[in-house]
Amino acid sequence: MITPKDVVAARARIADAIYVSPCACSETLSRLTGSRVFCKLENLQMTGSFKERGALNKLLLLDPEERMRGVVAASAGNHAQAVAYHAARLDIRSTIVMPVGTPLIKVSSTREHGAEVVLHGDGYDDAYEKAVTIASERGSVLVHAFNDEAVMAGQGTIGLELLEQSPQIEAIVIPVGGGGLASGVAVAVKDRRPDILIFGVQTERVPSMKAACDAGAPVMVGAAPTLADGIAVRRTGPLTLPIVSRYLDGLALVSEEELASAVLLLLEREKTVAEGAGAAGLAALLHGRIDLHDRSVALIISGGNIDASLLARIIERGLVKDGRLLRLRIRISDHPGALHRLLGVVSAAQANVMDIVHNRAFSKADIDETTVDLTVETRGAEHIADLERALLDSDYDPGILTASSDDHE
Repeated sequence: MITPKDVVAARARIADAIYVSPCACSETLSRLTGSRVFCKLENLQMTGSFKERGALNKLLLLDPEERMRGVVAASAGNHAQAVAYHAARLDIRSTIVMPVGTPLIKVSSTREHGAEVVLHGDGYDDAYEKAVTIASERGSVLVHAFNDEAVMAGQGTIGLELLEQSPQIEAIVIPVGGGGLASGVAVAVKDRRPDILIFGVQTERVPSMKAACDAGAPVMVGAAPTLADGIAVRRTGPLTLPIVSRYLDGLALVSEEELASAVLLLLEREKTVAEGAGAAGLAALLHGRIDLHDRSVALIISGGNIDASLLARIIERGLVKDGRLLRLRIRISDHPGALHRLLGVVSAAQANVMDIVHNRAFSKADIDETTVDLTVETRGAEHIADLERALLDSDYDPGILTASSDDHE
């Protein structure tokens, strides 16, 4: 089991190459959650996540002969980029095995850092098995993403920084996958401030650490797609589990919708780009999965490597959920001027038309009518009600479509 001294030594070892990320108080998040919220922005590291700390600490502890043999790692993205980047800096050959479905930006970034990338399997665990095989065949050193004491100690340096930057904190909320980050931070923090509460957060879809804590041993949970791919580890580590079980004050689970809303909130209100795993702590706090009301809380925003197309979908769905993007289905007569009249009503209600689709062949409207789907931008629920009244007053019968609505009449 790692000790506080291991974390202190790791901090000295990696200090010259790791950014001391800011930990600023957010007035907006504090107001929304009822806690005094501080955000430790690890998404600002060179490769976009906290993983650099553990990876670099591990690489610096390799002897010359091990460096010559090169390193192999398995990762869904963040650990991959961290190992690739720092291995290149230290002139160490690296091979990274990534799941086939890894977002393109993470694959490209890992290659750009100089690593050989091997795509294999449906998730982290498949990639890890392949990495073990490659390391054995080549005689390379395996750099585990979390079940390694040097990696855990490196991640724990975040805890030391938190205590110095925000000594008033009463709780820390940490995303948990395999448990490397939570283990390192917990050992560092509980040694100096045992009064500080530490909570972990996992996605409901892949709750490996919670399952392991309940069973008293690592267990394999089912694979599932999730926004929090960075913590979608199906089996936690035997080295991390005892530390998590001993030091963490609780583990919370969050849904995909809660993760998405937290990602959007950080982007829109905090101007902070966070991946699903990075927003897990905020999701738990925002939706009452952890009760830390009136306490000073540090959220570790663990990473910001989110695929741009995924982020675009999160933004669009978030706008729909907030009532700022609306789709209406309206029957109008199929004659000149009918659409112009409809758009005049929408314009007078100060709603902005984003998209128009005519349905003639696939509509149940009468032969001299057509169905029009309008996507409009609004200011929220009250504005939607105003728009609906305006349409009704003009003899239109608007059908408001949601994500679950049937797209065909």
